[in-house]
Amino acid sequence: MSFLEILATGPMATVQDTGRFGHAALGVGRSGAADARSHALANRILANPSEAATLEVTLGGLRVRARGPVTVTVTGAETPVRVDGRGAAVNEVLHLPDGAELSLGVPARGLRSYLAVRGGIHVRPVLGSRSTDVLAGLGPALPEPGDLLPVGPAPRAQPVLGHAPTGPVGADEVRLRVCLGPREDWFTERAHRTLFDDVFEVTPRSDRVGARLAGPALERSREGELPSEGMVPGSLQVPTSGEPVLFLADHPVTGGYPVIAVVCAADLPVAAQARPGTRIRFVHWRWNP
Repeated sequence: MSFLEILATGPMATVQDTGRFGHAALGVGRSGAADARSHALANRILANPSEAATLEVTLGGLRVRARGPVTVTVTGAETPVRVDGRGAAVNEVLHLPDGAELSLGVPARGLRSYLAVRGGIHVRPVLGSRSTDVLAGLGPALPEPGDLLPVGPAPRAQPVLGHAPTGPVGADEVRLRVCLGPREDWFTERAHRTLFDDVFEVTPRSDRVGARLAGPALERSREGELPSEGMVPGSLQVPTSGEPVLFLADHPVTGGYPVIAVVCAADLPVAAQARPGTRIRFVHWRWNP
């Protein structure tokens, strides 16, 4: 059996898969990879099943050592990759012999990179998932230097591409499509115009739970508070300050502040790669069945 030995984690590294489903009624959220697109690409490159667990790395800084030969890839935010001091590429199959060290630098843009290993990170699942939910405290503990993460059995299928070209991940300014509601009637017409005409900025107070946005306040049209109601990824919840919070992978399953709009699921990977300082413009998207 092979392992990945953690030498350094950087600002944050967590084990993530596709998430835990079907437990919202118990107050347990889905969690899972914040950028599901990059996580899925990493597993496709290695011919892993889609649910195989990877390491989600925030702003680089990860260093690992192979304990036994392993095959890995790095996707997501384009971080500088080095293997035993030599440069390597992202979105590429990398073979690490026993004792080889891999390190990830700070990406020039984007926020989250994904280190996948052929066979997946094989930590013990909790409620059917190997994801770490930082809000609920469920799943494996945050990796620390000295930890040995077991690697699962390699799948029968073999990688068919040595390299998978992709578009750039992360930008100084992004556009996110949103559907208004479910509580858009709690806000003034001016707030609706502000949402689509002005620019918001991701603040350093953001994490896997949500991106806290700085910008013009979204004015309410009524007083009081809502009873707690269900929340979904992409919800733009507006507290009394008027500055919205964009819920991400580890969001709470309920909340009492009104939600003015919800980001389309297809744009959530873009939102997950918005680092502090990224400017966000919201685009009104109308669903036509």
